[in-house]
Amino acid sequence: MADEFEGWDEREAEERREQMRQQGYPTYEAAAIVRVLSANADLPEGCHPMPFTALGGLDSVRTSEAAQGSTTGFREAGEAEPLGEWDAGDDDQPIPPRGWLLGNSFCRGFVSSLLGEGGVGKTAMRYAQALSLATGRRLTGEHVFQRSRVLIVSLEDSRDEQRRRIQAACLHHGIKSEELRGWLYLAALDKAGGKLMTSDRHGHPVLGALGAKLARTIVARKIDLVILDPFVKAHTINENDNSAIDEVAQILTDMSIRFDIAVDVPHHISKGPADPGNANRGRGASSSKDAFRLVDTVTRMSEEDAKRYGLSEVERRWLIRIDNAKVNIAPMADARWFQLVSVNIGNATDLYPNGDNVQTVEPWSAPGLFAELSVPVLNAILDDIEEGLPDGNRFSDAPNVTDRAAWRVIERHCGKGEGPARQIIKTWLGSGLLTHVSYENPITRKPVKGLRVDPVKRPS
Repeated sequence: MADEFEGWDEREAEERREQMRQQGYPTYEAAAIVRVLSANADLPEGCHPMPFTALGGLDSVRTSEAAQGSTTGFREAGEAEPLGEWDAGDDDQPIPPRGWLLGNSFCRGFVSSLLGEGGVGKTAMRYAQALSLATGRRLTGEHVFQRSRVLIVSLEDSRDEQRRRIQAACLHHGIKSEELRGWLYLAALDKAGGKLMTSDRHGHPVLGALGAKLARTIVARKIDLVILDPFVKAHTINENDNSAIDEVAQILTDMSIRFDIAVDVPHHISKGPADPGNANRGRGASSSKDAFRLVDTVTRMSEEDAKRYGLSEVERRWLIRIDNAKVNIAPMADARWFQLVSVNIGNATDLYPNGDNVQTVEPWSAPGLFAELSVPVLNAILDDIEEGLPDGNRFSDAPNVTDRAAWRVIERHCGKGEGPARQIIKTWLGSGLLTHVSYENPITRKPVKGLRVDPVKRPS
């Protein structure tokens, strides 16, 4: 067999050979992989054997004498292995449903991601969802299709910090350690723990040791969901290199398919204002967003939303929303709200008598617009709106009116703030209970619009 490293600097070639030997690849396979990784590798477009080797050689790249002697890189037709195609006309087997695990968040054979700025609650959210699967309980309000074994690999937090986060969620949701035995596995890896992909001193992407470690654990523990948190720490290549990031994403995709598991990689967003549901806010190359099939965003509640719900600034800061940003395999859903909760995990010592308070999440529902509003109160509000003002003017829902503002009628009767009161007016307009009518302003004698009540649609 010809020397696959011919033309390489001998020192560099030997470094590559040794690296691949340490990962358990035969020399000729190592050489083939190096050719793929080389900037000068002459492979047909779309040929991506590299990710398969990241699984510890389960699908190692194979080369042949015929391929080496070909100027195109293709084998002779008679020597090539079968493609594996099938005739669609003969395909009469039942099609299995997708392997959803939790709501529309995690699915076997697909990679998911949660995009958000640092400190907004990405990890707290994912830990709560992981515990939902490990216990089979709807801790986040999402449907648990089946109880699942989960592996959380923290690439950012230490072992103790990971334990604190899990403890906070368990205490808040009433989960005992016995419930997690055999269902939830944790790992905290520093730089020495390995990466999916790294770069050599020339900037060429090189497979790391993390893929093989994950493969071994997935098989040994019968894992259903792997969470690598965060994505940016799973590799050390240029995060703005679309081609290289695509290869990293392909490793994750291949892993999800090979082992029939769900893979999740929470990801940081680029700098800028919050933009719920925007998958393009993910940091670095866009190829990651293109490769991931289930992408959500997590953002803090906006000041506008807080005003609409009648919440204070303090209350607003504890609320986050989850929006679908990219869902290729399920219908898009409305925003889901969660409340961040601070939990004292009971680890006080003489030196630290207060112990630690750690964040977790719980589902949150917006206050009902009509909560605690009886039918008599509602009709009293409608009576005042229908009667209008003493000077003969009618109330209005226009944003710039003052004395004629209809929302003030609601505030006067039940104490709701401007935000919720305006939402009630908007709801009544949508249902037809309130309608817009044109009339002549008795003061200015100019045509204006005001509100009237449809008596047929009054509550009773």
